Amino acid sequence: MKILIVDDDEMALSMLENVLQEAGYNVLLAQNGKEALEILRRDQCRMVISDWEMPEMNGLELCKTIRDNDTAGYTYIILLTSHNDEEAVVAGMTAGADDFIVKPFKPSELTVRIRAGERVLNLETRDIAILAMAKLAESRDPETGAHLERVQNYCRVLARQLYEMGKFSDELNPEFIRLIYSTSPLHDIGKVGIPDTVLLKPGRLSDREFEIMKTHTQLGARTLEAALDKFPHARFLQMARDIALSHHEWYNGHGYPKKLAGNNIPLSGRIVTIADVYDALTSKRVYKDAFDHEVARAIIMEESGTHFDPVIIEAFDLVIDQFVSIRNQYQDAEAEIVF
Repeated sequence: MKILIVDDDEMALSMLENVLQEAGYNVLLAQNGKEALEILRRDQCRMVISDWEMPEMNGLELCKTIRDNDTAGYTYIILLTSHNDEEAVVAGMTAGADDFIVKPFKPSELTVRIRAGERVLNLETRDIAILAMAKLAESRDPETGAHLERVQNYCRVLARQLYEMGKFSDELNPEFIRLIYSTSPLHDIGKVGIPDTVLLKPGRLSDREFEIMKTHTQLGARTLEAALDKFPHARFLQMARDIALSHHEWYNGHGYPKKLAGNNIPLSGRIVTIADVYDALTSKRVYKDAFDHEVARAIIMEESGTHFDPVIIEAFDLVIDQFVSIRNQYQDAEAEIVF
């Protein structure tokens, strides 16, 4: 990530540059607010660390100008200041600052504040990417309705229940729950690569057509893998890739595309599988009516240990009432069944 440092004190500027370069950041330098704006116009910097007191344009004026300008993405601003009173905080936040560091400060404090800013910026980037890709896939299939919203809520309920039960404690934590909620809408992203003659066919697919449809798992995984090549540490892309590839695997190894079995299927994929199947069973399609909730539940419970992970099925049975509530909250416009 590129960070722009703005300070009229050359010694301070040099010190900050060394600290950030040692932490692995790409650093740009400016000695006042006007110079900083010129740099921002020609170079994309997601974060600005600026001194408050500077000639020509101070840090407060720089904040206001950055916020007034229409930019492609959010710029996170940290103000360096000797002011440590309530009025200064109010003035800085009103101008658009995201964080303050009071002088003098330790380099370790600065890097911690930068990490916090990165988390904010990553959330923006992640959510934009997920929404754009999920809606692209959804636009290809007019039957999906509120499918994405239901599936992500089913996944969150299942993951939270498993966490409360103490299951899969080596990987299940609050961050996992947040990620599966955010990334599960991408499970069918690969459908953008399926021909209309197959994806939009008004009836059951032939064996050959079904083999084509099954490739959406690999198409989706390859799409997300390409993004991972550019951002290898983005955990949301890793989980999204795993879900896209594995949400049609069966616990007994009879699924596709890789015939994975048991715990070889990513946990995120095993959770999405149940959410996706429940929603498919309780939704109307051109080739089937919507099944009643109790029928769908019975089908899923019967396939514990074959199609589905028995541990996740245990959680599913405990939160079944929440599934019904989600289903009713996100009903498709043409739905005929009220659970």
